[in-house]
Amino acid sequence: MKLQKNDFIEIEFTGRVKSTGEIFDSNVKQDLAKITENVRNKPEAKPLAFALGQEMFVRGVDDFFIGSEFAPGESYKIELTPEKAFGKRNPSLVRIVPVRVFHEQNLNPQPGMMFNMDNLLARIISVSGGRVMTDFNNPLAGKEVVYNIKVLRKLDSTEEKIKAMMNFLFKQELKFEVDEKSKKVFIEAEKKLGEFLKIFNDKFKEILGLEIELKAKEENKAKNKIKEPKKPQ
Repeated sequence: MKLQKNDFIEIEFTGRVKSTGEIFDSNVKQDLAKITENVRNKPEAKPLAFALGQEMFVRGVDDFFIGSEFAPGESYKIELTPEKAFGKRNPSLVRIVPVRVFHEQNLNPQPGMMFNMDNLLARIISVSGGRVMTDFNNPLAGKEVVYNIKVLRKLDSTEEKIKAMMNFLFKQELKFEVDEKSKKVFIEAEKKLGEFLKIFNDKFKEILGLEIELKAKEENKAKNKIKEPKKPQ
């Protein structure tokens, strides 16, 4: 049986920079211990489930598995060029940022420091007077990488696929119910979060064939109930 786009697989993986062997990402316990904090915050040592062909993992890995025979328990070594991994370096993403921008955030910029600006991860190259040379390229841009991947299983249940989608899109699992007849998934969440969930409605329909419906939390419903006044004794 060949794997297809939108199939969900569960894997253990370790990603290394090809030239140095440095581990930059993993969900394998013994390899996680080797990841340095300045490269990336360490993820959890648990299997990763994702849909193929939906940019939930590195594109080159998606391309490798789509169309290949599904073999649970099989291990693979996948070497990727920058184009198939994290892209080429873009010189225009190296910019000068006024030092006052950092001071306004109570930060003292130093060469090598990593920080988040406008949802982009950036690295400080140099600091000179009031000018901070900053690199907004992905730290792995321009590098060839190697992934060692063990395919554990293929997810078949709709519930498991929904949980995998939630972990990827929302970074959390929410309570939900699936109505196969109406092709809807009822997700329990606060109203404010529910509006955010609706953004991913098209993605749920494309991958799972389900439409998101918001289900108000029971505790909120209870708060909104009008209590009847107690009868006098």
